[in-house]
Amino acid sequence: MKKRIISAICMIMVFVPFLILGGNYYIALGCVLGMVSLWEIIKLKKVPSFMKFISFVICLLLILYKHDQLNYRDMINYPLLVSMFFIYSFSIIINKNIKKYNYEESMWLFGVTLIIGIMFNSFIKLRMIGLNQVIYCLLIATVTDTFALLGGKIFGKHKLSPEISPHKTIEGSVIGSLFGTITAALFYYYAISNENALLIVILTFGLTIFGQVGDLYFSSIKRDHDLKDFSEIIPGHGGLLDRLDSMLFVILGFLLYTLII
Repeated sequence: MKKRIISAICMIMVFVPFLILGGNYYIALGCVLGMVSLWEIIKLKKVPSFMKFISFVICLLLILYKHDQLNYRDMINYPLLVSMFFIYSFSIIINKNIKKYNYEESMWLFGVTLIIGIMFNSFIKLRMIGLNQVIYCLLIATVTDTFALLGGKIFGKHKLSPEISPHKTIEGSVIGSLFGTITAALFYYYAISNENALLIVILTFGLTIFGQVGDLYFSSIKRDHDLKDFSEIIPGHGGLLDRLDSMLFVILGFLLYTLII
């Protein structure tokens, strides 16, 4: 527990200055976090070294693609997706050992590179929208996760998804969403906009669900590979994706909301 608390304090001390400074500092942070997250995923399967390198390059390009434009409706375009598809398709032909690297690994690598790139591109764009928006999404992810854990320990009786995460409960999920909604919605109302309180509550509640889905989604990947954590780079916490899973899904959900509304 002591190691976990010290690591959490260190993470806050590193993240907060980048968050406040924004600009190129935050962009650099997003790129580094994205590269490390992709590494945590790629190492789960045996992938040829040349495709690892290509995937890191493509992921970095995705993270930086139109990162300085708030109009992100065309964040991913058709030529870009098709080019990626051809690159990963050709990699099967170039590689001579089809037993170790075939279409399944190729399409898996295509998918994880694409989604990590999109997630951290969104991570950067959210800061461009505003500092308070980042804090809002961070509050949703952290408060929901914290109270879901506490609520589950105190009141939990019914398993939420035992095959993916045996310790998560329905009661904990509800309590987490309740506190996450109240805390983040109040922040949004007073720090961002107070035009429509009901919409803010509905949005925030929905994003608490997105965050918990993100947690379970990445947990399912770990469960499929018999892992407790994606890596051990953060003492007491595991890997970056173990800490950012909920936050990344909340960000994606929030940007989706801004596109729809």
